[in-house]
Amino acid sequence: MLALERKNLILAKLQEEKSVVVSELSQLFDVSEETIRRDLDKLEREGFATKSYGGAVINDTIGIDLPFNIRKNQNVAGKQKMAEIAASLVNDGDHVFLDASTTAVFVARALKEKERLTVVTNSVEILLELSDVTGWRIISTGGIVREGYLAFVGPQAEDAIRSYYVDKAIFSCKSLDLERGLMESKDSIASVKETMMACSRRNILVVDSTKFDQTAFSVWGDLKNVDTVVTDLRPDEAWLRRFEETGSSCLFPE
Repeated sequence: MLALERKNLILAKLQEEKSVVVSELSQLFDVSEETIRRDLDKLEREGFATKSYGGAVINDTIGIDLPFNIRKNQNVAGKQKMAEIAASLVNDGDHVFLDASTTAVFVARALKEKERLTVVTNSVEILLELSDVTGWRIISTGGIVREGYLAFVGPQAEDAIRSYYVDKAIFSCKSLDLERGLMESKDSIASVKETMMACSRRNILVVDSTKFDQTAFSVWGDLKNVDTVVTDLRPDEAWLRRFEETGSSCLFPE
């Protein structure tokens, strides 16, 4: 097993169990405890974990993003339900933006039953997901690949998005705050999403319930510019009132 693969598996275990023990990881991966300690040192330097006596605990700071391949395995059932709702809002023949969120990958899968779609995306993962679909146009924004996100960002990606005006933009966010709106931990990721929202007739935010009442570094979107919010659980009354104030409809599984 490669060191990077082992480190990502340790991170996934940390995310699931909130803490890990050196001796247990040593047995699990059949490597020395010193090797595991070096893995935990790297995770601590990268901000994902805090070393403790005999192991480590997860760092739950909202500004830290887990690698894409870890995030896409979180709340899979909820993402599938949200994706089905979001896909129901798309018509055959639509032109659609999909962002580089893990949630948008599930939406892309749910859209495969549609016909004649044009999808513009800055997601490497979505490009691969839709590479075998026939009868569609799949357009990549190009740009700079953001490490850990499988996303194209930067001026090239944003210029490509501005050259289109689509029927629907479907995107997620890192955090959703009642007053500040949509937030991300990285400016470059936020800027691409903001550009998508400005170049679409209808904006659809697909965001799971764990993102509500959270904050992150970069404020990039106002709920007044979101037409529909799709989530996995019924929001509380404060959020439903906020959506009513901003004119955003809210859809969730019954």
